[in-house]
Amino acid sequence: MRLDPRMPCPEDCVLRPLLDRRARETPDKVFVVFDDGEQWTYAELRRRVLHVAASLQQAGVRQGDFVLSWQGNGPITLLTWFGLNYLGAVYVPINTSYRGRLLEHVIANSDARLMVADARLVDRLSDVALADLRRVIAIGDCAWRDDRLEILPASTLTAGPPEPEPPAREIAPWDTQNVIYTSGTTGPSKGVLSSYLHLYSTGNVFSQVTADDRTMANLPMFHAGGTSAIYRMLIRGGSVTVVESFDTASFWDKVRATGTTTLTLLGAMAPFLMKQPPGPGDRDHPLRKAVMVPLSDDALAFGERFGIDIYTTFNMTEISCPIFSPRNPVARGTCGVVRAGAECRVVEENDCEVPPGTVGELIVRTDLPWAMNSGYHKNPEATAKAWRNGWFHTGDAFRRDVEGNFYFVDRIKDAIRRRGENISSFEVEAEICAHPSVREAAVVAVASELSEDEVLAVVAPVAGATIDPVALIEFLRPRMAHFMIPRYLRVMDELPKTPTQKVQKNLLREAGVTADTWDREKAGVVIKRDKLAQNALKLDA
Repeated sequence: MRLDPRMPCPEDCVLRPLLDRRARETPDKVFVVFDDGEQWTYAELRRRVLHVAASLQQAGVRQGDFVLSWQGNGPITLLTWFGLNYLGAVYVPINTSYRGRLLEHVIANSDARLMVADARLVDRLSDVALADLRRVIAIGDCAWRDDRLEILPASTLTAGPPEPEPPAREIAPWDTQNVIYTSGTTGPSKGVLSSYLHLYSTGNVFSQVTADDRTMANLPMFHAGGTSAIYRMLIRGGSVTVVESFDTASFWDKVRATGTTTLTLLGAMAPFLMKQPPGPGDRDHPLRKAVMVPLSDDALAFGERFGIDIYTTFNMTEISCPIFSPRNPVARGTCGVVRAGAECRVVEENDCEVPPGTVGELIVRTDLPWAMNSGYHKNPEATAKAWRNGWFHTGDAFRRDVEGNFYFVDRIKDAIRRRGENISSFEVEAEICAHPSVREAAVVAVASELSEDEVLAVVAPVAGATIDPVALIEFLRPRMAHFMIPRYLRVMDELPKTPTQKVQKNLLREAGVTADTWDREKAGVVIKRDKLAQNALKLDA
């Protein structure tokens, strides 16, 4: 008997019993379709997951262990995630663009001893400290070797028996399911502890999605957007299309080929699609529902052109979509209204609520226990700072109107969001300052012509040195993810400071792209995405 009637039973939210239930009730229903057209039913998915889970168990993984997954979207990533959770272990995905200090920090913070990684990435481990990491299961051909690590072949994931031994205890809804790293703004990236109830609550918000729907997971499975999309369909008993990434040119062909009925359009995706020439095939597709974040000014025009109902939301890795819109919202720029089961307030610095129309910080809580993050892994100070007075503090500036619509205003933190990726100004600044000619640096967001932000770095040289923008970009290229590399670079003798010698980033934001700011795109310096092979690696499970 459930003591709290609001609490879902394990078969509704915990991966192991939920997957068992789906395979039992609808064994022949397709759950997942991959880029190349391969499909797995619920029964086939469960068979593969159990085999991988047993193999991971044979490799030493136990309930509660944290295991790193460093892979792009594809079959093995899905099996790694589900296989770990089937054992009651914790899935800890890493952004495939990570390298250098950021990669080193995540490895150390995770406490993981095992990593499952795309073989094309593992040589990045050469230059970083490995903390407790001792073994890597390399998916694909891996010639790289390191005396610090045992490199295991991909066959390790299918070397075990068909089914694993049961966990030491029943997996509970409040157990940690995954840890997703979100970009730090005043310090290193933080690992968000998410329970099964957290991911269930996030995935369950979009109630218009049913068992008859198929969502496209076109966001990375190392982001909350990718994991929540997939888990939503497992919860609903629907199906999912897993693609490597969003691509404007092939988007509608993939929607048609896979029978996708719903998805999320993040950042510049919708503007990119709207810029395509109109044609007779604009409504010749199965897509009927889309969540657009942020809600663009031409959202309704987008919906009208393509025959799609538009919704929007506000979410962070730490929370569970506390604000969600009705169908086709008309309030310009809204994030929606407070959903059932959530409470949201806009407050001033002492957590006192401000009147409608006044800008303040958005704070959130839910009535269902464990429906948001369980804190930051090994970071009690950040956890305590975020969870104050019984509320989670988002660090984002909002306002609300008298009708109850909430509007995102700006980031109180120094985070930057570029084309769907959160960027830590702290981490970009650290890499820039590693250049021998740079004395100090400040990184801020400036407006993009498309959507979200572009990265502006303002740097001051060491005495007697000069800074060559092209040389600085080339210095940064191997040190950080492609999306973190600044587009704009401005050189100043001194950065503006407060009396306490803190950089006045507000002044740099206000100045924006000045006449003396160098633009790498105009200069013809091209930064390409760290792209894995088009075809996801396969595993014969």
